[in-house]
Amino acid sequence: MTRALPAFASPPSLQPAFDAVVDELVYQLKHCFSGLHSLYIAGSVARLEALLGRSDLNVTMVVSKPLEVSEQAILTSITSRVESQYPQVTAINMTIILKREALDIAMIFKWGFWLKHCCTCVYGDDLSSRFGCFEPSWDIGKAMNDDLVDQLNDYRRKIMATRVVSHYLGFCQEVAKKMIWSCYSLVFHRSGKLALSLDQAAQQFLLYYPQHEVSIERLFLLVSGQQVPKKAVLFMINGFGQWIVSEFDKIERKIG
Repeated sequence: MTRALPAFASPPSLQPAFDAVVDELVYQLKHCFSGLHSLYIAGSVARLEALLGRSDLNVTMVVSKPLEVSEQAILTSITSRVESQYPQVTAINMTIILKREALDIAMIFKWGFWLKHCCTCVYGDDLSSRFGCFEPSWDIGKAMNDDLVDQLNDYRRKIMATRVVSHYLGFCQEVAKKMIWSCYSLVFHRSGKLALSLDQAAQQFLLYYPQHEVSIERLFLLVSGQQVPKKAVLFMINGFGQWIVSEFDKIERKIG
């Protein structure tokens, strides 16, 4: 029997070392954006597994209206300033969602699932309370990767164009994480288990696709921050990345 997936406790009780950075970010954002509806954190900080100076902070910002160009610049300035002031985190990764999109029934398998099972609310009206707990399904895996082709193409362009080592390493880490999570989404409906870390995601994927262990190991090499030649990274995106895309299409044709 399929069971409902677990959800984070709300309000969260964070690791003491990361309280300050989250509090500062919340303070800055709520005072600078009149259209801010609510804020959520995901990843290792939400799981209470973050490592000082090694973990990033994943933030989802729900807004009542689209950000203007000037507001986007302010957001970039705020995140950069908080990153420099709080070395506890390596980076702050922002996802911005319009409130109407978050509550749109057509997006329930993406944003409904994301807010209910992958995030915890740290400010504002917790939209996850609008949703019941989800069960594992192909619809969720597919919805969470509806922009996979565009993301892979975007990272390919960024990696080819950059000449700054720190930027290059950051792009490599990001695309590798995205590919690992996408791999997990391929098997989510079969495993029935909610993976909340990259290790868990990879383990679940390899239970069904053990032949791709070497590719997963290479992705984790990129996640570790080790510098790899551009040619090798682009080969992974063009080769294994395209396999992931084609596998989504293959499963979709079977399940619909």
